[in-house]
Amino acid sequence: MGQVADRLIIAGGGLSGCFAALALAKLRQDVPILLLESGQTFGGNHTWSFFETDVEEDSRWLVDPLVAARWDAYDIRFPKRRRTLGTSYNSVTSDRLDRTVRDRLRPDQYRLGSRIEAVAPDHVRLAGGERIAAAGVIDARGPANLSVLEPGWQKFVGCEYRFDRPHGLVRPIVMDATVDQAEGYRFVYCLPFSDTRMLVEDTYYSLSPALDVPTLRKRIRAYVEASGWKGATLEREETGVLPVAMGGQVDALWKDLPGVAKLGLRGGFFHPTTGYSLPDAVRMAVLAARQADLGGAALHHVFQREAARLWKERRFYRLLNRMLFRAVEPAQRYKVLEHFYRLDPNLVARFYAGRSSLADKVRILSGKPPVPVGRALAALLGQGSHSE
Repeated sequence: MGQVADRLIIAGGGLSGCFAALALAKLRQDVPILLLESGQTFGGNHTWSFFETDVEEDSRWLVDPLVAARWDAYDIRFPKRRRTLGTSYNSVTSDRLDRTVRDRLRPDQYRLGSRIEAVAPDHVRLAGGERIAAAGVIDARGPANLSVLEPGWQKFVGCEYRFDRPHGLVRPIVMDATVDQAEGYRFVYCLPFSDTRMLVEDTYYSLSPALDVPTLRKRIRAYVEASGWKGATLEREETGVLPVAMGGQVDALWKDLPGVAKLGLRGGFFHPTTGYSLPDAVRMAVLAARQADLGGAALHHVFQREAARLWKERRFYRLLNRMLFRAVEPAQRYKVLEHFYRLDPNLVARFYAGRSSLADKVRILSGKPPVPVGRALAALLGQGSHSE
């Protein structure tokens, strides 16, 4: 491939990299872009979901074509609380993302099967030695060095089933925490893509990133059988380990590769409590496309500044995470979420969107908390610790 001096390279064809490429291809057709992905498809093997209120109206043009399923409401289930909340819920699938990127980008704007060995502000080096020059590089290759954020982890295995008869679930179960809680906060997550197809995920919060796939796979099968969903055939499986940030400084993520702009988990763009990255991926893609200067130094400055702003703005969520992990015995953690879901649905929606108001924060911490006051205060102040 010939060298293009004013090219913008996006290293990594996951969610954040693809959104950036799609936004730039639409809004900045004057800028040569090149999206590099090591795999043979874009997006890997994932399902990303978001609440309707997570994405600003003026950015919906970017994500709406990628939505594979949308529901007008969702359910939550806890031992002492069950609710249906009227906020719409959406899911994006990796196969839909892959098709959209291939449809919207010209063949000269992307390369698959391109394993990246090194990234610099003005070039990318591929395995085998090929060096691709650029005016700017965006590093969207996925998480690196997340330990600097003192994370806990949200871990899951998801099994997508095809049933030989209707399963009867009409809307998602975003959290079913009526399951066994011995290991820490655990819930089952169900997305009914059709009346005979459903993704069922077993999810739990832990201080360790280790994921026991065979055990979770068995628990999912047992949940399906206990729910009375007959004739299940496994069609697809996905796994994930998402960070739940409790401390540290997001600037630490930016110390490696000086001058290289970062997106996605690599840049700290995710909700500290849920680990969801799609809303930030949309926001940052649109922000990038609207920059007058798409050079590497300019993008690095804008992205790092935005990461620092969001980190400061989302401090409250990290405080809650410390309380969840450090002040509550693992088997009792579900009570924190059960307590949270007593609140107004609009407050819940703002929480998931990362836009909680001061009044929201007071309401979340009010009432009779399921956490001993002394331990809660110690955790909020960063003094508590709890090992599993």
